[in-house]
Amino acid sequence: MPELKFEITKKIGVLSESAKGWTKEINMVSWNDRDPKFDIREWDPEHKKMAKGVTFTAEETKKLREYLNSLEI
Repeated sequence: MPELKFEITKKIGVLSESAKGWTKEINMVSWNDRDPKFDIREWDPEHKKMAKGVTFTAEETKKLREYLNSLEI
């Protein structure tokens, strides 16, 4: 299996932190030298290990924002 290459190009914010120190974050991440995408996932404290997450293009992020803004929270 080929190595996964990633670079966090912009840290946007931490959504939560687990008891073990992993943080759920939203960041801009470039995967395998591709254009950065919005990314939500959990990271270890050194940002070397990660859990499964989701990535969004700018257009998907705009739609997500519209949906979230329409919710009564």
